[in-house]
Amino acid sequence: MENWNEFLARYKREHKLSQLKLAERLHMTQGGVGHWLRGTRKPTLKTINEKIEALGLVYLQAQVMVVERDVVREAHGTYASERPLSAEALRYASFRFPVLKWADLQGDLPLAGELQEQTDYLPAGNAYWLPVENDSMNAPSGKSVPEGMLVLVDSGLEVEPGKLVIARQPGKSAVLRQLIEEGGERLLRPLNTRYPTVLCEEGCEFLGVVVRVHGIF
Repeated sequence: MENWNEFLARYKREHKLSQLKLAERLHMTQGGVGHWLRGTRKPTLKTINEKIEALGLVYLQAQVMVVERDVVREAHGTYASERPLSAEALRYASFRFPVLKWADLQGDLPLAGELQEQTDYLPAGNAYWLPVENDSMNAPSGKSVPEGMLVLVDSGLEVEPGKLVIARQPGKSAVLRQLIEEGGERLLRPLNTRYPTVLCEEGCEFLGVVVRVHGIF
């Protein structure tokens, strides 16, 4: 998985930011950001969480679940916020994202959820979990997302044909579908053929790309 330095490099690349613009978002010097991007300096866990907040990633929280053997002997511990982290320790960072309800997607995404689920995924934007509530994405073979699973959605990724997305058509509830493109038009396709494939209407919003399905991959 990515460590903090790799995540910053990906964030900079995907958002098409110069090193100076990234430094401005992080409220630090360009030189300081350069050290992080090159991996020559490692921030503390407290600093990581402060910079995550500065980037506006309100769902992201860094935790270290595995510590180095030469720091403590206990298998399950956490670093104190003032303890500097090594590159190896940062590779075990995990993050908690809210489990939202489909009703939460009717308007602006809420800032928090009653439940949280942990994963090692580092997102490009705000990420959240959603429960799969019907069999529209349950395929008899191949890629399938059965009812009852949790999907992790990253709102910072660009939607592309072939990806599983959360889409909201004007005046309708959000749905989980596969985005496809035919004849220059975007379509929302269920993996269960008993459900119809529909055209992306004008004003269709994409609320994120599915990056993980809990319990499958």
